[in-house]
Amino acid sequence: MRSQALRADILMLITAMIWGTGFVAQRLGMDHIGPFLFTGLRFALGALALLPLLLQQSRGPLAHAPFSERGLLLGGLLMGLALTLGINLQQVGLLFTSVTNSGFITGLYVIVVPLLGMIIGQKTGMGTWLGAVLAVAGMALLSIGENFQVASGDWIQLAGAFVWGLHVLLVSFFVGRHDAIRLAFLQFVTCAVVSLILAAVLEETSLEQIWLATPALVYGGVFAVGVGYTLQVVAQKHAIASHAAIILSLEAVFAAIAGAIFLDESLSLRGYAGCTLMFIGMLIAQLWPRKPSDVLDPAPASSASDNSRTAC
Repeated sequence: MRSQALRADILMLITAMIWGTGFVAQRLGMDHIGPFLFTGLRFALGALALLPLLLQQSRGPLAHAPFSERGLLLGGLLMGLALTLGINLQQVGLLFTSVTNSGFITGLYVIVVPLLGMIIGQKTGMGTWLGAVLAVAGMALLSIGENFQVASGDWIQLAGAFVWGLHVLLVSFFVGRHDAIRLAFLQFVTCAVVSLILAAVLEETSLEQIWLATPALVYGGVFAVGVGYTLQVVAQKHAIASHAAIILSLEAVFAAIAGAIFLDESLSLRGYAGCTLMFIGMLIAQLWPRKPSDVLDPAPASSASDNSRTAC
């Protein structure tokens, strides 16, 4: 059991690193193509990366009509629409803020989830509120500049964090009823189609520009979406919930490190203090002991928040 848990921890650490550095690919890709085209192509590649798993499940090319269930199709569509909104807010926001800010603000979805859960009757505990206070204080230190102005990109990323929270609730609802890999494939396809339609209407591009963005697309699509999701699914089979909460939260830290290495981003001491407070708040919100009556869904909150990262 210990060796399985250690293996799961290592796989989750690799996953967090892939997802964190994926923010750099998202930013660099937009040096050549628009945000909607990047998202559409990226998730098309992510869907293709899941095809081998789907074929393995079906023991043949969709031999058992794996997408014939109406509930599965509805779940994939709703999750895909939430994914489309959340990832495109994140993608557009990266045009106006740093990879570091984006990584940490996006991570606030782990606090947003239980707050949104209150709307549908779920109870939340002291850890969520304490984590939220620390996260808000940290975001203020990170984002509020001179004259109390907040960069537009930070506001966009914050809006995205609320959409990610909604996506978590959708995932936690549907994944207990339908196959996770098929749901992921459907949401990736939905995101790809909608984003490509938006790109065709709103953006101009050329094959040369797409070619220049290919390295970022491959990393963001095949690795961050396809490989990252697969590693997470494998790791979660033997993961300890508290370990998963801590390790996957390191995504934001890896984003900051990657931004410093590849994009020469840097923060002031105030900014680093803000990131620290946000990270502590995120961990408290996930790891604070919960009373059995605080959770209506039998799935642990940490598992729900982990499931949401299949999107990114």
